[in-house]
Amino acid sequence: MKKHLVVALAYDRLCTFEFGCVTEVFALERPELDVEWYRFDVCAVEPGPLRAAGGIGIAAPYALGLLDHASTIIVPGWRDANEVPPEALLKKLRDAAARGARLCSICSGVFVLAAAGLLDGKAVTTHWRYAADLQRRYPSVKVQPDSLYVDEGNIITAAGSAAGLDMLLHLVRLDYGGAVANRVAQRLVISPHREGGQAQFIPRPMLTAESDRLSTLMTWMREHPALPHTLRSLAERAAMSPRTLQRQFLSATGFGPYEWLVRERVAIARELLETQAALPVDQIVDLVGFGSVESMRRHFRRVTFTSPAAYRKKFGNGQKAPVVTHK
Repeated sequence: MKKHLVVALAYDRLCTFEFGCVTEVFALERPELDVEWYRFDVCAVEPGPLRAAGGIGIAAPYALGLLDHASTIIVPGWRDANEVPPEALLKKLRDAAARGARLCSICSGVFVLAAAGLLDGKAVTTHWRYAADLQRRYPSVKVQPDSLYVDEGNIITAAGSAAGLDMLLHLVRLDYGGAVANRVAQRLVISPHREGGQAQFIPRPMLTAESDRLSTLMTWMREHPALPHTLRSLAERAAMSPRTLQRQFLSATGFGPYEWLVRERVAIARELLETQAALPVDQIVDLVGFGSVESMRRHFRRVTFTSPAAYRKKFGNGQKAPVVTHK
């Protein structure tokens, strides 16, 4: 079988950070993973010389014809959300989508996919600064401004800059499973899963004593997911009123305390499903504090759009689970 070919677009005034994220994930040799890693190449959107942010010169080795052979195409940002991309590029993207290639964008790169007419009726995301403009200009697109990335099958879009890494790890997870994606994340020194959305990154007032208490509380909740938390018990632990705690959670994360806790429990469940194949689901329920298998299934599907069983089948590493205990 031919290697899975990942192609990143290069263009004049290239978004250096987004492009760097793509090359970091896909271009490096990874012999320690013992898998047939991707083939990675770069194609130029237009004739050179090309410049990148920071004054770097770019010499892309291929022209747009390479896109005809790509399994995955990544648009690492776009130089101006208001500039219509070249028609030759848009046609290549439409042709790639028609033959089933996977098309991905980071940050403002979503405007390239939108200009190609590939996002009509689909859920997408972009940097929170661009979300309203994207929705206004492309009303048939379902913009999800709080998401870090949105997977619509062969169209996957990521929010601003570093959220591209979340999406890129998701691609690795889809192609090679959770265990491999986790090892790539370890090498990158980042979390394999980030919960929550962009709301937590929108500029907010300076930290206060209340926010320090909230941070301490959130750390404690992550360490004790199985406890029967209530708004009142959490407020007492944080030395806040329930109303203040609710307000602080919404301001910091975009979620109320209960919804934030549900998503943390789902994140822990995902990790257990990926890494501990022999651990029964009912034990995972106890470890993460969902109370019942049905409750876990309901919340898991709502957050991840799949069932625990399907997630384990797709991302589990198939290894026997060690004994797990919790307090």
